[in-house]
This record gives sequence, structure tokens and C-alpha cells, in this order.
Amino acid sequence: MSLVLVGTSHRLAPVELRELVALGEKEAADVAHMLAAGGWETVCLSTCNRTELYLASDDAEAAEQRAAAVLRDLPVLYRLHDHAAALHLFRVAAGLDSLVPGEGEILGQVRKAAEIGAPGPLLDRLFRDAVHAGRRVRSQTAISESPASISSAAAALAQQVFGDLAGRKILVIGAGKVSEQAARNLVSRGAAISAVANRSVARAEELAGRFGARAVPLEQAQDELTAADVVVSSTSAGGFVLEQEGVHGTLGARRGRPLFLIDLALPRDIDPEAAKLANVYLYNLDDLAKIAEGNLAQREAEVARCRAIIAERTAALWPQIARNLNSNPG
Repeated sequence: MSLVLVGTSHRLAPVELRELVALGEKEAADVAHMLAAGGWETVCLSTCNRTELYLASDDAEAAEQRAAAVLRDLPVLYRLHDHAAALHLFRVAAGLDSLVPGEGEILGQVRKAAEIGAPGPLLDRLFRDAVHAGRRVRSQTAISESPASISSAAAALAQQVFGDLAGRKILVIGAGKVSEQAARNLVSRGAAISAVANRSVARAEELAGRFGARAVPLEQAQDELTAADVVVSSTSAGGFVLEQEGVHGTLGARRGRPLFLIDLALPRDIDPEAAKLANVYLYNLDDLAKIAEGNLAQREAEVARCRAIIAERTAALWPQIARNLNSNPG
């Protein structure tokens, strides 16, 4: 039996390609169980930065081909086997392969992927070991003390554009964790959350209440553009929440005031064509990644320590996992 990994991430694929294979939690679970029906242990890890399929199979070639087909045979897929696949997962869990090294959210995402997938005894052991290694990295290094998150990069960029965020009005679209983090970063720099738009108004009210803002239904988000200076959007919508035509329709009432749009969603929430409009500035995940990378130099020493810990941990655990692979021929 072999360990097979097929996937893509921000390192190879721009946002336009990543969104083609982005999966929500239910979709990721469905894919894992669909592949498991073929006799393969499977875990699907899908975040805004990556979509990866991990399989334990007695036919590595067939498993790789099937996984690649699920990921639309994108030309930017990586394919790793056995020790290399395990090492990659350990690095992912430690936050070393994240768009922002050291971010902590990925550890929970790795754990959740195994919980909702169809791991079986081998992948279950592998993912538990990966989570343990990720925790060890965080406890033994300073990699996660002050990581530059995408949310903080978004706030820093907004401040760079406006100079002073004091009094600037922020429209938040989506009421999840990413939206809240971005809102908190913007508020910490002096901005004010004016409204929160979400499909579930109850969740919008919950988040809006923390910032003294108004809650509005998602379909009314466009109506809030006239007053907003900055829009932060992160929803799980299947299509654009803000279309170019809708954004264009608000420009007259804005009287030339710049509109700063931050799209933190995958698939994207905001029509990229909106960036062509006068006085509209649109930034997506890949744009923000470049800003976050500017803060990496100060963490390079910690990244090196983390890599050493992960390499050591994988080398120690892989022989045990390999023995399990070899003792389970099918």
C-alpha cells in the first residue's frame, strides 16, 4: 500500500485556478467518501490556499490518476508519494506551507479534514501525527507569535491607501471568522465598521453587535457601497456577491470618492472586472499575499527552526507509518 498526495496551492496556482477546485466543507467530505468507495482511504484538505487529496491505496498509479481527475487535471498539480507526501502534510499542519508562514488556522483545518473525510487507520494515524507535529512547532518556536495574517495585510494596505483610517467606514460582507479578523484589524487602525451583510441576518447581527454596526441582508450589500470607504468580503457564495455593473451603479453617488475592495474569498466574491472602474481599487488573496510576504524576513530564523523540527519528526515517525502501509496490502 502507498501514500499518495495530489493537489495544488498558492505556490503553483493563482487564485483563478485555485477557485476551480475549491471545495466547501460538505463538498470536501463528499469527495473523500466518493473516492473511499473505490477502496481507498481518503482525506480532502481544501482551504483558500490549497486543495489536496491524500489517499492510501494498493494501486498508487490508479489513485493518483483518479485524484488528478477530481482536480480537473489542472496543469499546476503536484504529485507526491510516501515519505515526501507525509513530509508535505507535516509542513502544512505546522503552517510552513501557508501563504503566511506561522498562521494557526491551518492546524484546525487539517484536523477537520480528517474528521469529515474517510481516513481509515493509516491516514488517521498520519493526520493525528501531523497535528501533533504542528502543535510541537508552535510550542517550541516563535513562528506563531506575531504572524502577518492576510487580514492584517488587508488592514495595512487600506491604511497605506488612505493614510489615516480614522473615521473611514467599512462594509463587511460575510460574518465568518475571516471577516471578523479583517474587521478587528481595520478597527485597530482607527476605522469604523458601518454595516455587516450576510445571508443569515442573525449571524450578521451577532458580528455587527460586536462593532456597533448595522446588520443587513446579503442582497442589500450593494446598497451600502455608496457610503463605504472599504469593503471586506469573505463569503462561501458560489458566484459573485458584487458584480461590476452593481459597483458601477454606485459610483455617481460617490462623487469620485475612492472605493477600496478587499476580496478574501475563494471562489472570489467580487467580479474582477470591477477593478477596471474609475476610483475602484480591488485586491484579492494573491495581491494581499505579496504584501504579507514583506514581513517574512524577520521570521526566517524561526521558519528554519520549524523546518528542522518537522524533518526530524517525520523521519522518526515515517518508519512506523511505512510499516503499517506495508502490512496493509489492500
